[in-house]
Amino acid sequence: MTKTIGELFDLSGKVAIVTGGAMGIGKGIALRLAEAGASVVIADLNLDAAMQTVAEMRAKGYKVKEAQADTSQVSDAEKTVQLALAAFGDLHILVNNAGIYPFASTLEMSERIWDKTLNVNLKGVMFFTQAATKAMVEKGHGGKIINIASVDGFHPTGNLISYDASKGGVVMMTKAIAKDLAPKHINVNAIAPGAIATPGAASGLTGISKEQIEALTKAFIATIPLGRQGEPDDIGRVALFLASEAADYITGTTIVADGGYLVG
Repeated sequence: MTKTIGELFDLSGKVAIVTGGAMGIGKGIALRLAEAGASVVIADLNLDAAMQTVAEMRAKGYKVKEAQADTSQVSDAEKTVQLALAAFGDLHILVNNAGIYPFASTLEMSERIWDKTLNVNLKGVMFFTQAATKAMVEKGHGGKIINIASVDGFHPTGNLISYDASKGGVVMMTKAIAKDLAPKHINVNAIAPGAIATPGAASGLTGISKEQIEALTKAFIATIPLGRQGEPDDIGRVALFLASEAADYITGTTIVADGGYLVG
């Protein structure tokens, strides 16, 4: 029986985890999933911010729960999944959104910056995916895993070497895991955002001045054919599509949401 548009995008009864879900892109994704009916765990290193987002979402009538999680720590992956199971009884959707992007040139790169970036951005995706997959398999159903990559996984911005390496890794890892998990009916896809305007964007850029950030942002917008930065909800809408039944025949792909930057 063919389902209606409303039925395809209805996530009622589904449970999702969004890492880095307290603000920015993660919050935009969490809001759309919750609006579609999903119960959402907002997992974030900043517990205060997560609690604030949960309070805002509960005021809208959404079913949400906060969790403090450091994606660089493998133990936090299992802890977060168990919290979701305890709070909502199941797990169907994982969004690996948490990430950091420290500026450093080749000559400035330190082992500390390199390891921290790849631990958060790449190792975190692997082991949160592993923990979520185990839960989905044990529950006897498939699921949807959505990784947040970046246009930097295809085209370097400059002086973001560890970030670019991690996001390129996310693109390829998405394909590899998708092939591995397809027999278990778990779809694995990625979204590669371009420049997204978020309150926390500037705070995530370390090793660069405010003036440099403003100049970089202005120059970057000039390269975007659609003429604007994206908003968190631009990515939230794509994530909703990938989490829904409308995307049931899509796996192992990366959807670029960049206002045309890569083709500019």
